[in-house]
Amino acid sequence: MLLNRLKSSLLSAGTALTLTLLSAQAVAADTAADPIKVGVLHSLSGTMAISETTLKDTVLMLVDAQNRKGGVLGRKLEPVVVDPASDWPMFAEKARELLEKDKVSVVFGCWTSVSRKSVLPVFEENNGLLFYPVQYEGEESSRNVFYTGAAPNQQAIPAVDYLMNDLGAERWVLAGTDYVYPRTTNKILEAYLKGKGVAEEDILVNYTPFGHSDWQSIVSDIKKFGAEGKKTAVVSTINGDANVPFYKELGNQGISAEDIPVVAFSVGEEELSGIDTKPLVGHLAAWNYFESVDTPENAAFIKEWHDFIKDGNRVTNDPMEATMIGFNLWVKAVEKAGTTDPDKVSSAIIGLETPNLTGGTAKMLPNHHITKPVLIGEIQDDGQFETVWETETEVPGDAWSDFLAASKVVEADWTGEKTGGEPCGNYHTETRKCSGQRYD
Repeated sequence: MLLNRLKSSLLSAGTALTLTLLSAQAVAADTAADPIKVGVLHSLSGTMAISETTLKDTVLMLVDAQNRKGGVLGRKLEPVVVDPASDWPMFAEKARELLEKDKVSVVFGCWTSVSRKSVLPVFEENNGLLFYPVQYEGEESSRNVFYTGAAPNQQAIPAVDYLMNDLGAERWVLAGTDYVYPRTTNKILEAYLKGKGVAEEDILVNYTPFGHSDWQSIVSDIKKFGAEGKKTAVVSTINGDANVPFYKELGNQGISAEDIPVVAFSVGEEELSGIDTKPLVGHLAAWNYFESVDTPENAAFIKEWHDFIKDGNRVTNDPMEATMIGFNLWVKAVEKAGTTDPDKVSSAIIGLETPNLTGGTAKMLPNHHITKPVLIGEIQDDGQFETVWETETEVPGDAWSDFLAASKVVEADWTGEKTGGEPCGNYHTETRKCSGQRYD
């Protein structure tokens, strides 16, 4: 009798254990089959929609292509798209929604630096991953952000060198939208120019709000500044839809590239597609990619874009390439790590490489920036750019400027190899201390 009861108890316990194991296996299988959610955080309305909507479409194209390859780790990717509507506090709200509510594994997004600064605390608090695809002012390295756009040494500094050395510019107009990216970039450029012997009176700085539309008096001031006997150039960090009336006013006042060349850091093929470019022929832009680049990789990318968007007239641009590079590096890192866990992906991604569209290679560096070529292009009458200058090799992105006293002694290295063994984005090489902050 006792033996029978013991056998019955053992059988019941074994059955319960078997059911528990089967249930756990079923849950694990379901989890493995669940899609990997990919956040898309770009403005689809407001002043920045002219630039950011295309990047949303780019992420959707990349997700679609990856899913046709079988997804990542055998799981499909599921895009989760939100619209922060060119409103900087809204970026933080939508980032929190993506991370806490939607449980995305990664986010591709932001354009302006003010939007990126807005979401940084959210990503750090939630240990999320953000891939940021647009040129920016540097002076930052966060554990939770990967910067696939250009740092100043990969765009602004080479552009000024070109204007100075190849076009003979001696006077400088630094014209920007009034927010952190133009102000910090111009701070770096002013220090750089003065270090090259440019007098303070030969530098004119002007800022305008987002969406600024009345450019008549400002362009008139630029024209007057350029008529005082020295070759003058404009370095433009004007962002968003304010570029359209700015360039129109340049044409209205007859400012040609021969008289006062303008080099832009935020104007690409997408922005030019909405205006008459004939009066702007010869003006310049500094980027790391142009649609006109003649490589097999670029031809394939353009075809994929046109097939996906179902519009053969839609152009490609630099932030699209940066988005593609970031996406491909993330996929490689997840596959290397065998998981979407942010810490493991962040460790796995350092040192990974992926082809860029100009025939070279993008490599993720320990400071969370990548290697990029630098191209200077002239605007053509068809809205495309003809490359007139480029670097011979890829340039490593520098998180902290060498031209600001407080920054040139700061190092970013998330492997800890250059920062005393402690992974740090803000390591003072003289005091040999990490500030404890991930960004300045």
